Amino acid sequence: MVVKAETKQENNVEDMINKLVSAGHVALDALDGFDQEKIDHIVHQMAMEALDHHMELAKLAVEETGRGVVEDKAVKNIYASEYIWHSIKNDKTVGIIKDDKERQLVTVAEPLGVIAGITPVTNPTSTTIFKSLLAVKTRNPIIFAFHPQAQKCSVAAAKIVLKAAVEAGAPENIIQWIETPSLEATTGLINNDGVASVLATGGPGMVKAAYSTGKPALGVGPGNGPVYIEKTANIKRAVNDILLSKTFDNGMICASENSAVIDDEIFDAVTAEFKAHNAFFVAKKDQKALRDAMFDPKRGGVKGPIPGMSAYDIAKMAGITVPKETKILVTEISEVGPQELLSAEKLCPVLSIYHAKGQDNAFELCDALLHFGGLGHTAAIQSEDDDVIMKFGIQMKASRVIVNTPSALGGIGNMYNEMIPSLTLGTGSWGKNSISHNVSSFDLINVKTIAKRRNNMQWVKLPKVYFEKTSVRYLEDMEDINKVMLITGPSMVKYGYADIVVNELKRRPNGDKIQYEIFSDIEPDPSTNTVTRGLNQIREFQPDTIIALGGGSPLDAAKAMWLFYEHPESSFFGAKQKFLDIRKRTYKLECANKAKFVAIPTTSGTGSEVTPFAVITDSDTHVKYPLADYALTPDVAIVDSQFIQTVPKKTIAESGLDVLAHATESFVSALASDYTRPLSMQAAKLVFDNLEASYNGDAHAREEMHNASTLAGMAFGNAFLGINHSVAHKLGGEFGLAHGLCIAITYPHIIRYNASEPQKFQAWPKYEYFRANKDYADLARYVGVNGSTDEELIEGLIQKFIKLAHAVGIKLSLKANGVKKADFDKAIDNGMAELAYEDQCTTANPKEPLIADLKQIMIDDFDGKGVEK
Repeated sequence: MVVKAETKQENNVEDMINKLVSAGHVALDALDGFDQEKIDHIVHQMAMEALDHHMELAKLAVEETGRGVVEDKAVKNIYASEYIWHSIKNDKTVGIIKDDKERQLVTVAEPLGVIAGITPVTNPTSTTIFKSLLAVKTRNPIIFAFHPQAQKCSVAAAKIVLKAAVEAGAPENIIQWIETPSLEATTGLINNDGVASVLATGGPGMVKAAYSTGKPALGVGPGNGPVYIEKTANIKRAVNDILLSKTFDNGMICASENSAVIDDEIFDAVTAEFKAHNAFFVAKKDQKALRDAMFDPKRGGVKGPIPGMSAYDIAKMAGITVPKETKILVTEISEVGPQELLSAEKLCPVLSIYHAKGQDNAFELCDALLHFGGLGHTAAIQSEDDDVIMKFGIQMKASRVIVNTPSALGGIGNMYNEMIPSLTLGTGSWGKNSISHNVSSFDLINVKTIAKRRNNMQWVKLPKVYFEKTSVRYLEDMEDINKVMLITGPSMVKYGYADIVVNELKRRPNGDKIQYEIFSDIEPDPSTNTVTRGLNQIREFQPDTIIALGGGSPLDAAKAMWLFYEHPESSFFGAKQKFLDIRKRTYKLECANKAKFVAIPTTSGTGSEVTPFAVITDSDTHVKYPLADYALTPDVAIVDSQFIQTVPKKTIAESGLDVLAHATESFVSALASDYTRPLSMQAAKLVFDNLEASYNGDAHAREEMHNASTLAGMAFGNAFLGINHSVAHKLGGEFGLAHGLCIAITYPHIIRYNASEPQKFQAWPKYEYFRANKDYADLARYVGVNGSTDEELIEGLIQKFIKLAHAVGIKLSLKANGVKKADFDKAIDNGMAELAYEDQCTTANPKEPLIADLKQIMIDDFDGKGVEK
């Protein structure tokens, strides 16, 4: 009876696999008639949909697997959507991809066939997204065998990209998966005659099985990557990089540093820097307990629960008492090999360190570590000596040699270097792989890559700016104006400011022929419905020039109308999507070609006249979304102080403090540069020197505040903002409070938070190490704060801000501004802090916040903790 039951079960599994493969071949046949344009459209929609669900999938992955960090898995999901799409979107993968007329060579691309995809428990959702995009881009149907411990979240990811693909025109069976995971089912899938190739990411046994099928396979090998911290290294940056790498998703990326080999000359300085950033050094007497807790002595690898576990929980499992804020565990050892399991791959925030007696000894240790489970994968070096870097790169048997970069993020490519972005990293013949590079093409040679850290190309993009009182007269001379749509608010019409603009247009040589229309139905915090109404009028009128006159709301609404007028195919859904790098965003907005855009601000606050940002509220959800793209940057900004002399005092106060936040956040931003910081500093000083006088009616002070607003806009338009705005956007949208008020309430808490030691470092190549505390202190000195330490200066800056806010009538708590405790608690429980984390402004903050941190900041905002008595 047992034999019959087993036979029946085997037949059921075989039948199930055959049905999946057969359906895959139906999809393969249908794809044969698809051209490049159709394939690219399908893959783009998949990337967009995966991007839109990045946080949901991250939470599902952590919830199901019990591994890693939600925020980091969210970044991985964005990376698998944004960076992969950006890398492959222009690849020719269908039909004739090269036609060399001179040599008469035509290159034609054909799909491999039905692919089997194996995914790991460590990166389940991001790997599913990544492999789905690659498979469909090359017209290969894919059938997944998900890791049993990550089945639910992996299926969720697959369903999201499949739904997007089918809705975009793909065959229904282009992405499939085994519903009930088992070793038998996976083995049956990869060995099925109808499967052409295997994309295997997982444990060594599964990868070996994939290569044993007798068909082409792309797999990965284990990583036990060392990092050599050479005596010339930038110590602050090196330690920052390693901590960032080891704490990112709790160290589960296989390219992360497992051991650090440190030159004798800097050993003490390096270990001191680690300790300064909450790295806990495990005592010799506790190493056995740590080793026993982490490793299976029979297999030699880490025990099942260890990958993705936090340093604190690992220490607790080992019976070692460490502070709650511990980032990583560090253990100094001297041996490499099975006799010292702490020298093996760890997949968690535990770092072994070695005291190297010279360069030769360091190279020997790194080579030994690679030979102990890491051959062919990744090695890293932190050094300022190019000769040493090249020597190291040539000698190490690793397919990736990562230079002056967090190895985890450097290894997957394109965030810190110019390697191909990928979540499947080949290890070449050294690691028993068929490829030695990041998966993106198919060949059987080893390719060694020495990838030096590179800073992102910095940039400053600004419109033409005309300033001084009555500078609106530029409209008389501006070229090629015939049909003008004036976008403004009702008060601008009521108080005659719209007439000033119209009269200036009539002074033009063609003034008697100028056609113009006015759209003035714009409310505070403009909504998508308002944008649609204005857009309909613009489309009917067909202007060659759009002039936006007003505060941030009319300017932002006009930008959105301009965008959709220029490119009707654009979508709000795409425009609102978050990105890590504005130049690589998944949804790219095209530049204008129908109408010029002129911005004339009438409040001194948003800086919208010189920025690529527009904040629009979704009429359905009431959530504020900051749209960001250089296509939204005005062509001309006219900063004319005659338009601000009658601004209400409340608006002056709130918008002025918003300017100060723009200046402050752009100064400490991870993207700040030598070009933006002077603008930030001068803007901040102008606010402190003039806001109170402007509030009390001083005309010159109001002109200075108008200049400060534009200067701050220039700064944050290029350096971006941070979580002061992320939090304020959500508070304002939830409770109907003015944006500037929410900014002011949050400002002190953000400075105190950002100036403290980060739990999560910000990932941006130019931001070499955490320095927000130093930046705040420098800004404080510039605006006249006295103090003998950074801490005194930072607190002095906060107190100077509080004094200024009170002087202009601002109460710095939510409860003092009418927010009810019950309403606040409900909003917090409904994920308001998570929405703030997802806000676009979060990505440039000088340290990566946790959702729990943002929640606590909001709680402090409610009470005015440490700010209001």
